[in-house]
Amino acid sequence: MVAHTRIRRFNTADTYPEQKLDNDLCQVVVARGAMVFVRGQIGQDLDSSESVAVGDAAGQAEQAMANVAMLLKEAGAELEHITKITIYLVDPRYREAVYRVVGRWLKGVYPVSTGIVVSALARPEWLVEIDVIAVIPD
Repeated sequence: MVAHTRIRRFNTADTYPEQKLDNDLCQVVVARGAMVFVRGQIGQDLDSSESVAVGDAAGQAEQAMANVAMLLKEAGAELEHITKITIYLVDPRYREAVYRVVGRWLKGVYPVSTGIVVSALARPEWLVEIDVIAVIPD
C-alpha cells in the first residue's frame, strides 16, 4: 500500500541542471494518517546539546537530518512518511551543499520542499535549519 499520493514528481537534476543536485521532490502530497510535526533541526547533538560542524553547512545538514530521522523513529514514523520539508539557510551559497545532503537522506521519498534564506538562526554558528512534517499512514 502506498502511504501517500505524490503528484507531479520531479528531480532537481532536471529543474536545476546548472547545479549538482539530485533531489526527488514533488509539487503536492496528499497525506493519509496521523500527522507528525518535527521541530526545526540544526547542527546540534540532541543528547549533549553541543553544536557540531561549526562553519560547515553540509555537516550541519547531515546532523539535522540524522536528528530528523531519529525523532521520526521515536514518534513511530519513518523518513518515507515525510510530506513537507522546509530548509532555512543563512546564506544562499550553502544551498547546493545542503540540498545534496538532504537529497541523499530523502532519495525516493518525493516530499514537497520549500527553501528560505534568512538573515540568521537562533545561534550565530548555525547555518542551516530543517523542519519536516510527516504523516504516518493509517
